[in-house]
Amino acid sequence: MFTGLIEEIGSVILLETGERGAQLKIVAPHVAEKIQIGDSIAVDGCCLTVAAHRGDQLTFDLLEETLDRTNLKALRRDSRVNLERALAADGRLGGHFMQGHVDCAARILATETTDAEQRLEFELPAAFAHYVAYKGSIAVNGVSLTVAELLPQSFSVWIIPHTKAQTNLGAARVGDLVNLEFDLIAKYLERMLDRKAVHSE
Repeated sequence: MFTGLIEEIGSVILLETGERGAQLKIVAPHVAEKIQIGDSIAVDGCCLTVAAHRGDQLTFDLLEETLDRTNLKALRRDSRVNLERALAADGRLGGHFMQGHVDCAARILATETTDAEQRLEFELPAAFAHYVAYKGSIAVNGVSLTVAELLPQSFSVWIIPHTKAQTNLGAARVGDLVNLEFDLIAKYLERMLDRKAVHSE
C-alpha cells in the first residue's frame, strides 16, 4: 500500500528488455539507504519488488503485463521516475490509499504554468472514466492529486510548487505518457453494486 507522497526522484541507468519482460535499474541514493531486497517500491506509481540492491542502485524485474499497461516501457537512460516506499503500519497517511496497480497509461494533452501553480490535462480513457470524480483523488505517476476539472474525454489537475519541484511532473511535456491509478474506493463500490444488481434480479 502507498499514499502518493513521493520520497525521491530516481534516475534510470538501464532498461533491458527480453522475450518475457525487462530489467530496470535506477539510481536512488536516498531510498536505497532504507531498502532491502524483496521490499516494494512504487516506481512512477507502479508497485515493483527490489530484485537486487548495490550501493545506491536498485534493480527490478518487469513482467510483460507491467510493460504493456504502464509507461515504464518508454523509459530511457536518465529518465526521472517518482519513488515511494510501501507504507509502514505506523506511517502517516498524507495522500490517499493506492495499491501501486496501474490501471492504464495516458498522454498529457496540455500544460499551463502560472507563477505559483501548474495545470496538467490528461487523456481519460472511456473504460475508466466512471472512476473519476470532480474533486476526487487520482494517482498520476504515483503522485496523489485532486481532480480539478472533469471533461468528457480528459481531466485536469493543478500542482503546487512543492509537487512540481519534488516529482517528475514538474518536467512533464505534452505527449508524455503517465501512469494512472484510479481511486480504490470507487472500484470496490462498483464491484459491490454489480453484485447487488445480480442478486436483485
